[in-house]
Amino acid sequence: MTNAGSANAIEMRGVTKRYPRVIANQDASLSVRRGEIHAVVGENGAGKSTLMKVLAGVTRPDEGVVEVGGKAYQKYTPEEAAHRGVGMVFQHFVLVPTLTVAENVVLGHEPRKGVVFDRARAESDVLALSRRFGLEVDPSAPVETCSIGVQQRVEILKVLARGAEVLILDEPTAILTPAEVDELLAVLRRLAGEGKTIVLITHKLREVMAVAERITIMRAGRTVTTVEVKSTTQDAVAELMVGRPPKHEQRPPARPRGPAVLEVKGLVARSDRGPVAVHGIDLVVHAGEIVGIAGIEGNGQTELIECITGLRAPQAGTVRIAGTDVTSSDVATRLKLGMAHVPEDRHRRGVVLDFSIEENVILGAPPDRYARMGVLDRGRMRTETLALVKAHDVRPPDPDARMSALSGGNQQKVVIGRELGRSPRLIIAAHPTRGLDLGAMEHVDSSLVQARANDVAVLLVSAELSELLAIADRIVVLYGGRVAGEVDLRSATADERTLGAMMAGKTA
Repeated sequence: MTNAGSANAIEMRGVTKRYPRVIANQDASLSVRRGEIHAVVGENGAGKSTLMKVLAGVTRPDEGVVEVGGKAYQKYTPEEAAHRGVGMVFQHFVLVPTLTVAENVVLGHEPRKGVVFDRARAESDVLALSRRFGLEVDPSAPVETCSIGVQQRVEILKVLARGAEVLILDEPTAILTPAEVDELLAVLRRLAGEGKTIVLITHKLREVMAVAERITIMRAGRTVTTVEVKSTTQDAVAELMVGRPPKHEQRPPARPRGPAVLEVKGLVARSDRGPVAVHGIDLVVHAGEIVGIAGIEGNGQTELIECITGLRAPQAGTVRIAGTDVTSSDVATRLKLGMAHVPEDRHRRGVVLDFSIEENVILGAPPDRYARMGVLDRGRMRTETLALVKAHDVRPPDPDARMSALSGGNQQKVVIGRELGRSPRLIIAAHPTRGLDLGAMEHVDSSLVQARANDVAVLLVSAELSELLAIADRIVVLYGGRVAGEVDLRSATADERTLGAMMAGKTA
């Protein structure tokens, strides 16, 4: 990677951003050289996402100076950021599924012949751009038919097509297979080699160490330090992030399985668009074991979990919890049987953003847990909420704080604390550590392992293969809505490459 000159592409000094009850950034700073890949890391609530939103013009700071290419922002808007060559690729894609790749890339600045959209030119321009930067795509393909990895390329092409010289990528590898991660890192190196400046927000320190030149560490809204990758180690960066040495926990010892708690037989389910997404899946989870579900997103995981939890009606097959057939039962019945659910989409299924932390903690609880004679027991609500925010390090630790004011990772901590705190016999956890920092991930995984030790059955869906390999007893891989393979880690070994190949539909 080469730097196109010695001047910095980005200078952020004294950036402060306050929200009600929360100071997201306090005198934060960031300097990024032209043509470098620069990582910004920190725990949930450290302020890194807010700082990047300021840079992208999405958020206006209360104090501070932001310079791009040596010129200070006059207005903090996405339009000014784009005018200065800054583009942000968000973790959650902003694509129109029914449009083609080319249509998504040129949306808002479409080439025209007179007043008519020039489709041929759009596809030609997108193809040329994709080949230049090694982002191979089919410009004529509908986005809804593209893999997650290809959709991410489309998002990057959207930014490049608008002339971005500075690219901010927010958790870009969160939902990619190991092979797709390698491809993306190669693309980032190529972009930097072309003189583009890359700012990478991620929790995956192995990838940071593999691709970045420098790392800025943030904590509690402030910039702690910036280090050269070649002069540090992954453990040293982790310690700067969390304020203590990272844990290297040993794999939990094998233990006898108990009776079957979850039994899925011949399950068939359709997606929201109509096609069959789950094709005759059989699955059993016993008391005292963790069964991991691996697979590229869109291969039936969502539909499978929704059928198990009562959020989707299957077309065929049965679901039994603790020996009771719940195939046609509602969610409340399953909760009474001891099911807990950490949903994949916390905003849609897990929290009410306009409610306080305390109000979210009581969601889904039995009516008599927090009420007496129809009157809410405010004392118990407050006591349990304070215990939850302390145990799970929710920031800010204020029961009255609105969920909308919390970072995504802290919202997730509330959901996880609520579900694990209800003494379940079955935990359905869909991507429970997505968006969490290192310390929070360790806490969640250790909580699941402890639940296993208490004879709870755990079904864990995760895109983090390292997580599944670390704590699961068995890993079931889904591809095309079917079971592509299973690895019993009590008697066999596996690695991320082997699982990644199975996730891509290749035989193990």
